[in-house]
Amino acid sequence: MSRLFGTVSRGVRAPIIKSGDDIVQVVTDAVLEASKVEGVSFRDRDVVAMTEAIVARAQGNYASTDDIAKDVKAKLGGDTIGVIFPILSRNRFSVCLKGIAKGAKKIVLMLSYPSDEVGNHLISMDALDEKGVNPYTDVLTEKEYRYYFGHEKHTFTGVDYVEYYRNLIEAEGAECEIIFANNAKAVLPYAKKVLCCDIHTRARTKRLLINGGADVVVGLDEILNAPVDGSGYNENYGLLGSNKSTEDSVKLFPRDCQKYVNAIQANIFNATGKKVEVMIYGDGAFKDPIGKIWELADPVVSPAYTKGLEGTPNELKLKYLADNDFKDLQGDALKEAIKNEIAKKDSTVVGQMGTTPRRLTDLIGSLCDLTSGSGDKGTPIIWIQGYFDNYTTE
Repeated sequence: MSRLFGTVSRGVRAPIIKSGDDIVQVVTDAVLEASKVEGVSFRDRDVVAMTEAIVARAQGNYASTDDIAKDVKAKLGGDTIGVIFPILSRNRFSVCLKGIAKGAKKIVLMLSYPSDEVGNHLISMDALDEKGVNPYTDVLTEKEYRYYFGHEKHTFTGVDYVEYYRNLIEAEGAECEIIFANNAKAVLPYAKKVLCCDIHTRARTKRLLINGGADVVVGLDEILNAPVDGSGYNENYGLLGSNKSTEDSVKLFPRDCQKYVNAIQANIFNATGKKVEVMIYGDGAFKDPIGKIWELADPVVSPAYTKGLEGTPNELKLKYLADNDFKDLQGDALKEAIKNEIAKKDSTVVGQMGTTPRRLTDLIGSLCDLTSGSGDKGTPIIWIQGYFDNYTTE
């Protein structure tokens, strides 16, 4: 009889990971124990994934606001700094901002509007229309912003991020001026030394500022891209992908990750004889339809994965085949016709009605992120089976 389950994604419970733990052994032991206790056997091409958070915690990849301040001051001079395009997040940016403010006399904070890069809205598009404000051309002072829009609060958190970020900066003893604009060069009349805090658009932002005459341009990916007084760091992403750890420290995105996924793959093969794929994942790319948040604050979905996760899906659209090529067939005849079509597809399905060719790691990372959640489920390890199956798989 054909197998009736397709893709199955399971959250695997694990111990609370602390700095210095052997993450390879912890993950290996957790999935092998889950297999034994739950009576689930490994198959070739299963996927075992772990959150970036437990890898970074095991590495002890942390930094303090003092570490951030020292690096900011060294790279941007410690006087007036333009801080542009940060995301609106207590978890992702608030502690970073405290450290940045510690390293400057004045912060000119430039916020994009009506929303940040990942969809956190300061105000609605409807409010812009009502007030006749053009976000593509208009640069607003904080006074003008308040005149037009008042004290709006975030849909989910209830936070007025303009007030919140101002208070954070001033609490560190720095002067604060806030403006609102979507053109990176709008900050240059206020500050010639600029820290770019955007994530996925940072290369363009840096280019525009350099071409616009900025004296110094540094990205958040260049702050703590090397240790400061023995701190944690990430040579590729700096503070990007960091999370709040305490009120005065952050956990950075993990580094040197490839060795972990390769070792876990080898351990599971040695224990089971099955070749699974292994990856580390951060944020997926789910967009909330109410809050409009595009959940991708990490610089990449997956910082490391085994070779079998390279590439994109190669899948036909069953519903399209059923409604077009085989619209006159029913029952077993339809089933067999579709199975035959899948069996003869080439390696790319170019020119045929197939799925959108997103990267496998982005798709699987999103599945993992939604399965594990970010709260108290206690399942930072995900075991996926059947992801590479299709309608012909028995």
